[in-house]
Amino acid sequence: MEIAYKGTRYAGFQKQKNVLTVQQVIEDALSVLLKQPVHIMGSSRTDTGVHARKNVVHFDVEDSLPDHLPYQLNAVLPHDIAVHTIYKVREKAHARFSALSRRYEYMIYFRKDPFLKDFGYYFPYPLDMDALQACAKMITAYKDFRSFSKKRTQVKTFICHIQEARWEKQEDRLIFHIRANRFLRGMVRGLVATQLKVGRGKITIDDFRHIIESQDHRLASFAVPPDGLYLCEVQYGEDIFPT
Repeated sequence: MEIAYKGTRYAGFQKQKNVLTVQQVIEDALSVLLKQPVHIMGSSRTDTGVHARKNVVHFDVEDSLPDHLPYQLNAVLPHDIAVHTIYKVREKAHARFSALSRRYEYMIYFRKDPFLKDFGYYFPYPLDMDALQACAKMITAYKDFRSFSKKRTQVKTFICHIQEARWEKQEDRLIFHIRANRFLRGMVRGLVATQLKVGRGKITIDDFRHIIESQDHRLASFAVPPDGLYLCEVQYGEDIFPT
């Protein structure tokens, strides 16, 4: 099931005790409509306040789903969560582990705009675009991103295969695009915040390289808000679909 959500009200995607999460809200709606307990597994566990233009979840049910289930779900889900489509996959297909890549964007805007609050990072400072692009190009040359993983993470490896990293200027906005097979906790925001320090001349491009190679998260900056971060795409191979 492909879903989209505005993350502002939620303590992230993953279900937790005593807080509102995207997973909990969707599971509750599915369980009511299908009249059975339903557990969903997401492709990405977006953090508190992070948005998704397209996240993917899977769930198992014994009976066929009604054709109008997407309509029913959208009718009962809150305004900030939407279901785009639901389709059958092979029994062993997994929203998280079968994904080939994920693409994130981080949006910065330079002119104060009340309509972009909660949807981007207001950053009214000049930036060196050439330095930012040099940093983005450098990111694709590395695989170990331990420096950009927040502490208290439970991953077994910090290796990520970066397929794309670039900055794009759009009038009074700036978008950072990054695609990889996987991401670490806080990784995209860490990369953005540390690159912005280069763009403002606070540190050098060589300093940025040193931060990556140091494998020390204490040297990186994570000081950008979740508002500007979007999960935009999750890719799968054709092998997840029934023949």
